[in-house]
Amino acid sequence: MPRLERLGRRDLLSLLGGFGFQVVSMRGSHAKLARTRPSGEKEILIVPVHRQLTAGTIHAIYRQASRFIPEEKLRRVFFTE
Repeated sequence: MPRLERLGRRDLLSLLGGFGFQVVSMRGSHAKLARTRPSGEKEILIVPVHRQLTAGTIHAIYRQASRFIPEEKLRRVFFTE
């Protein structure tokens, strides 16, 4: 059964950076990541940047990112076999 990866802020930001998201602003302990689709549509994710993220938070980020990134691609990086 796949298990959710334990991720820190650097891991999460580099993981989402691999999908084309870039940090555009930070406010408090949250970062706003954005990328622009070829159609010109902007996609935005808001993620916490704590040292260690809880499993529930990582799963919530996974669900939020799955709106923009196909789930089969996300599953490979968010879950271990």
